Amino acid sequence: MRDRTIAEPYKIKVVEPLRMTTREYREGKIREAGYNTFLLRSEDVYIDLLTDSGTAAMSDNQWAGMMLGDEAYAGSRNFYHLEDAVREIYGFRYVVPTHQGRAAEHITSQLRIKPGQYVPMNMYFTTTREHVERAGGIFYDCIIDEAHDPQSRHPFKGNVDLGKLNRLVEDKGRDAIAYLSIAPCVNMAGGQPFSMENLRRVAAWADRHGIPIIFDATRAVENCYFIQQREPGYAGKSIREILREMMSYGEGCTMSAKKDNLVNIGGFIATNNEDFFVQAKEMVVVFEGLHTYGGLAGRDMEAIARGIYEMVDDAYIASRVRQVEYLGNRLLEAGIPIVEPIGGHAVFLDAKRFLPHIPQDQFPAQALAAALYVDSGVRGMERGIVSAGRDPKTGENRVPKLELVRLAIPRRVYTNLHMDVVAESCIALYEEREKIRGLRMVYEPERLRFFQARFEPIMP
Repeated sequence: MRDRTIAEPYKIKVVEPLRMTTREYREGKIREAGYNTFLLRSEDVYIDLLTDSGTAAMSDNQWAGMMLGDEAYAGSRNFYHLEDAVREIYGFRYVVPTHQGRAAEHITSQLRIKPGQYVPMNMYFTTTREHVERAGGIFYDCIIDEAHDPQSRHPFKGNVDLGKLNRLVEDKGRDAIAYLSIAPCVNMAGGQPFSMENLRRVAAWADRHGIPIIFDATRAVENCYFIQQREPGYAGKSIREILREMMSYGEGCTMSAKKDNLVNIGGFIATNNEDFFVQAKEMVVVFEGLHTYGGLAGRDMEAIARGIYEMVDDAYIASRVRQVEYLGNRLLEAGIPIVEPIGGHAVFLDAKRFLPHIPQDQFPAQALAAALYVDSGVRGMERGIVSAGRDPKTGENRVPKLELVRLAIPRRVYTNLHMDVVAESCIALYEEREKIRGLRMVYEPERLRFFQARFEPIMP
């Protein structure tokens, strides 16, 4: 019997009109933006897949909670609701709110890293590595090799390679490692999960060496879904149970609430380490605000608290990941090169295979993202050599194996008809891909250049 269609586990209550523009209009706007989709105005975008960060549609329950914001400077009741939610769902005792995930990364890096120490990660993330390096730390990639191959079908490409960790300890010594930074559903690898089996082995290794694990827990719930679907022994467990087990292997986490937690702003540090908590409380006052609001309004903390409970609903997260799979499968059926398996929060176009005529030093992913916008008004973003930046020691471009365009799907925002529009645009571009030209960079910021760099086409 053919599988029945499963609809979204919600109905639409409020809509926001979208504006479609002409190709000529979009050609002018991408030139003004220096062929950088980050520099486009949102009003000039039709379907916005730039990021899944802070772009979710909040529920009626979350909006109702916004009206119950306690905006007291100290001791807001909404903070205690947030604290209760983190303790119940994540299992961490202590919580320090921050205005978003980068603030949590900054505080953690400043407190936990001594200059010259290494921070192993299962592949880098741009802002995480930036904060590590600003604190004097050194990023060390410990992800399995399959993660760097967009065509590998390994079901858990976010796994940590224990051999790489052993080599780091052998070469540098245990004291040279500040902590392990482990990210569920690794963004730069294409939204790829790790397995619980691998995490258990990593946790045992870390315990033997006395090295703490701090999760970048931004997309942990999506990782839990893949564990539920792919890993033996987890099919009968709820997302809530799987998340609680996952977090039990770490000392704490940094969190951008703008992803899993289904809100538009916010973040936090959560931990079971009381000393770290006390230090983080002291530092958050300097950079963010009092430790019971951390740069957030009370209403925002209430929305996060309610979103934490909503995110572990099995029907919701299944619907969320299935929409990503829907877009990915449409592209695969048309022969479009993407990262496989399809990730949890985005579909990643493989720009090297999509545009083999453009060398990597001419920024093929950047060129493809710009071309997609011109074709249909769909905004994605580059995740390749531009995002990788420059080596701080040599000044040379870092050249990653993956050269990708990320199509990040906001939570509870678009329908599958919107995904059809995206797929048809990608297919049309692929059929005329030889017309897309490479780019040269004409303005380069010193740090995190992908946000503000500007480009121009290389003429024949």
